[in-house]
Amino acid sequence: MKLTRISLAGLFLLAACNENEKKEIKTSSIPVINVVEKDINLERIYVADIQAIQNVEIRSRVGGFLERIYVDEGQFVKKGQLLFTIADSEYRAELEKARASLNSMIAEARTAELEVEKVKMLVDKKIVSSTELSVAQAKMNAMNARVEEAKAALRHAQTRLSYTEIRAPYDGVVDRIPLKVGSLLEEGTLITSVSDIGSIFAYFNISENEYLQYLRAKAEAEQSTLVKLVLSDGKEYEYPGKIETVVSEFQENTGSIAFRARFPNPQHLLKHGATGKIKLNDELENALMLPQKAVFEIQDKNFVFVLDANNKVQMRSFVPEARVDDFYIVQSGLKKGDRVVYEGIQNIKEGMVVAPRMVQADSVYRSNLL
Repeated sequence: MKLTRISLAGLFLLAACNENEKKEIKTSSIPVINVVEKDINLERIYVADIQAIQNVEIRSRVGGFLERIYVDEGQFVKKGQLLFTIADSEYRAELEKARASLNSMIAEARTAELEVEKVKMLVDKKIVSSTELSVAQAKMNAMNARVEEAKAALRHAQTRLSYTEIRAPYDGVVDRIPLKVGSLLEEGTLITSVSDIGSIFAYFNISENEYLQYLRAKAEAEQSTLVKLVLSDGKEYEYPGKIETVVSEFQENTGSIAFRARFPNPQHLLKHGATGKIKLNDELENALMLPQKAVFEIQDKNFVFVLDANNKVQMRSFVPEARVDDFYIVQSGLKKGDRVVYEGIQNIKEGMVVAPRMVQADSVYRSNLL
């Protein structure tokens, strides 16, 4: 009987302690914030590969010694401007030889033509048979063919001579010139390259979901999307660019697709092969905003503590769509008006009953408003 009384007394004492703990939890003020919808300007950053509109290697098309260099490295050149010359004495000799061969073939063809006329007269007078005329005409045709062959050889020699003058294929900037005057060039030797950087292309990859969002936004706006370029020093390039095209296939290993944007480059600040980052603005309407400090992770999943109507804490997972500074944009798992524990989540456990102290959402989210 004494043991029973002691046990009952212990139970009453334990119940009283639990009741006191609940009261302490209720009276402790926990900062709570509502999940709200906001129109935000979401900036997405992508690594960019900067390339010239055109970048062509300048190679020798004939062999020989590099005779003269007319330009310097980094110099701006115009289309057709003379860049280099290769010693041409050998090719001029070939040209003269081809021209002389052509003149010889023309003379022989003329002789064959006169022979045909002569034989034809004899055939008409029935002095010789028509077979002789056929033979003469065959010889004339053969000589005419040799004339055409000599003309082709002459054109070939003229073309090879023209290759000793190397000219700019378009307006652009000359790259490094590793060879010097007197260097022996073989056919196909790389001399330099010329880059057209009046405008530049910036290539960047985006995910499939972002690609679909871009297409929907473009269809609504009915115009090209403007993008910004952040240079390697962290400064923003002064001229905006336009997305011009998208490649035809997604990359199997990453699931991303490449975009190409064009940027004007009037001061030639951007060079072929430079690096930078594309900044793409995406205006989201009625985006669900959630502070990062209210979120905790368990096994790569995101959770928050949500209060029900009785101020009881429940742990709930959600899927973020993107992260903006110190905030998440919620894709699913939460809804507008949900009350979420804002601070002190390390002291909260599921099932606890707390006394919420509402934090003004505008003061927290105002930096992300449009």
